[in-house]
Amino acid sequence: MLVSGESVYTSNERGVKPLLNWPQNGIDLKGHYAADKVVGKAAAFLYVLIGVKEEYATVISKSALTVLQEHGILMSYNILVEMIRNRSGTGYCPMEQATKDISDPCEGLDVIKETLEKL
Repeated sequence: MLVSGESVYTSNERGVKPLLNWPQNGIDLKGHYAADKVVGKAAAFLYVLIGVKEEYATVISKSALTVLQEHGILMSYNILVEMIRNRSGTGYCPMEQATKDISDPCEGLDVIKETLEKL
């Protein structure tokens, strides 16, 4: 969910898709406050690129927290984990895996799009 004043955006889509779709549909989210259940590094890159002001997550990975802090996004969370696990709990999230060695959000965006195409 993203909120700013009376502007509220929510989605039933899973993963990072809403964070890609809203800007592609011309929705300006700069300065919004975000709340998410799970934030991995890929989502953190997208939050940086869309310009959120502050983020709350129930669960966040260490690499996502680092990305948000490095880009001046205020962050609060309940649980900090090494890496986000996949939905079946059998390994790491494909987006977390795909972005683990990337430090630039713009480069991360390209990798996120490529990974989504493969899934």
